[in-house]
Formats: sequence, structure tokens, C-alpha cells
Amino acid sequence: MINHDFDVDQFIPIICETRVLYPSFWIGVNFLGVTGLDAFPILSAMSDAGTRIDAYWADDARINERSIFQEEAEAIRNSYAESNWAGLYFGGTAFKKQRPVSEKDFATAAEIAGNYTDVVTTSGIATGTAADLQKITTFRAALPDTPLALASGITPENARKYRMVDCFMVATGINIEHDFYQIDSKKLKQLVAVSKRLGSDNDKNQ
Repeated sequence: MINHDFDVDQFIPIICETRVLYPSFWIGVNFLGVTGLDAFPILSAMSDAGTRIDAYWADDARINERSIFQEEAEAIRNSYAESNWAGLYFGGTAFKKQRPVSEKDFATAAEIAGNYTDVVTTSGIATGTAADLQKITTFRAALPDTPLALASGITPENARKYRMVDCFMVATGINIEHDFYQIDSKKLKQLVAVSKRLGSDNDKNQ
């Protein structure tokens, strides 16, 4: 769930109502423009009030591949640790619409992010744009034992190319054509089918 076009204060009641309607769903949220530093206290308060959120995705985990010291990422990790929230943290790294990261630094950024997030999350250069395959290969090589998510440009047609990642985060690639907000149910079913095959033992080496 993402708060496109409105702020976090308006978003929270929608999340809470959704949880009431779907108590068994696995629900992840993305507060646009908000890092974990501010998000984890909100998620903690929601948890204390009885609203379970299973995952939080930050577009920017504030990883600085150019520095030995990770002051912002450390502060976010501390906020996470001090909160009463027990979900998974998906942290955007070399992510679309954030500070550009040089290709030569992809591996370093990925390695650092692996120390500060539960699921390192990267993307192509823009919403709906498929990620360069070499970038994802570099991330995977740098994170052999860390969960990796890809958050742009996945479609039923190209998903198999990205079998090395553990999670697809997708909307635009399965939307109704020329409609940013509505999911095409046929495309969604196709992507779910492809993902199930990718997750099966029989498909790993095909």
C-alpha cells in the first residue's frame, strides 16, 4: 500500500481499515518521502493499537556508498530496534528518483545495505522501467545470502529474466494500459503464475 497523492496522516486510517477488512493478509506499506527514522515510530504505534503491518518499504534507506560511516542508516537502524514493530524492512538502495549511484559503486552500496535492511530493494532508473540486468546481477553477487527485491519494470513477460531476486514489487508493469492506478487482473494472474513457477524447485535451473 502506497500513499500516492496524499500525506501519511490521511494514509494511516486507510491502512487500519484495510487490516480490519483483511485480517489474514500480508500487508506492506510505503510512506512516500519518509525514511525509516520517522516511519518506524509510526509503525510501532500502529502495532501497539492493534494494526499489524508485515513490512515497510522505504524508497531510500540512506545508504552512503561513498563513506565508511553510515550515520543516517545507523540512526534508522536504531529507530527500528527501539520500536515495537516486528515487520520486515525493505530498504531502497541505488533506487529510482533518489540520489544517483555510480555503476561502479553498486556492489558497495548493496553490501552496505545488507547490514542495515532486512531486504535490500533496488530498481530501474524510473517507475515502470525495467532494471538493467547487469545491475541486478551485481547486487545478487554482492548479497549471496541476503534477500533482494526489485521494484520497477517487472511484467509477466520479463519476470523470468530476474529470477535471481527474491521479491518483485510491482504495479505499473501489470496496470491497465495508460492507467497509473488500476491493476489489470489478467496481467496480475499471469505474473502470479510466472512467480509460482520461478519459486518452484523444478524451475530454478531452466
